Amino acid sequence: MQHGMGGPLPPQEPVGHTGWAHGPQAHAPGAPPQGGHPPVPPPVPGHHPYPAPAAPPAPAAPPAVQGPPPGWGGAPAGQATGHITLPPPVTGTGGATIAVLLIGPAGAGKTTVARHWAGRRPVPTAHISLDDVREWVCSGFADPQSGWNENSEAQYRLARRTCGFAARNFLANGISCILDDAVFPDWPVVGLGGWKRHVGPGLLPVVLLPGLDVVLERNAERSGNRRLSDEEVAAIHGRMAGWYGSGLPIIDNSTYDVETTARVLDEVLARAIAGAPPA
Repeated sequence: MQHGMGGPLPPQEPVGHTGWAHGPQAHAPGAPPQGGHPPVPPPVPGHHPYPAPAAPPAPAAPPAVQGPPPGWGGAPAGQATGHITLPPPVTGTGGATIAVLLIGPAGAGKTTVARHWAGRRPVPTAHISLDDVREWVCSGFADPQSGWNENSEAQYRLARRTCGFAARNFLANGISCILDDAVFPDWPVVGLGGWKRHVGPGLLPVVLLPGLDVVLERNAERSGNRRLSDEEVAAIHGRMAGWYGSGLPIIDNSTYDVETTARVLDEVLARAIAGAPPA
C-alpha cells in the first residue's frame, strides 16, 4: 500500500512488540535472525552496549532584571539595580559656593528668607541686602516714598553696584552670597542683566512671589520708609507676574513659613546647579 504522500509505510509491528524483539517472544540469545533483522547481542553484566541518552541541556539562566529608570524610586540612591545605576536625588546645595539673587515684590519676605537661608547653610554664606546698603547714605538720602526721581534712581544704581562688588569679593574668597531686590521683568533700568553684569553670569535668580493678599498683609506690618502704600504694592506685584513664563524658578510662599520657604529655595537652587528643569 502506498502512503497518501507517495512513500511506503513501514511494516506494522505484531502485538506484544517490545523494543528490539519481534514476534510473540523475544529471540533467544544467539538464535538466527528472523525476518532479516540483525540479532540482538547477549547482555553483558555491568555493560551497556548502547550509550545512555544524553542528559537534557540545563535551562538557560533567566535574563538579568534591570532596574527602573532614574527618578522612579526603588533602590537607595547611588546603588546599582540590574544594569542601571540610579543617580543620587537632588536634596540641597550642600557646600557649593554660589551667588543667588532673590527677586520679589515688597512684602514677599525676600530679606527674611535670604537671611535665614544664609544662616542655615553648612558653608560660609553672606546675605547682602540692597535696602541696607542703600540706607548707608545718611545725609542726603533720597527716599522713593517721597517720589521716584533721578536722585533716588541714582542711589539705587549706586547701591546695586556696591552690592555686586561685595558679592564678587565674597565669591573670590570662597564665600557664597545671596542678594535680594525687586527686579522687574519689563524694566531694563532695574533688570536681571544689570545684576549679572555686576556679579557675574553664574548668578542664580529665583523669584519669590506669594499672592497679593499675603503681600499686602506683610507690607502693612512694616514701618518707616520700607512700608509702601497698598497701591504701590499692588502695582509692583502685578508687574512681577511677568516673570511667569520667563523660565526662572518661581516660589509661591503664600502658605509657607520662613523655614519651609528657605528649604524650598535650597532645593530649587540645587536643581539649578545640577542643570535640572524647575519642578
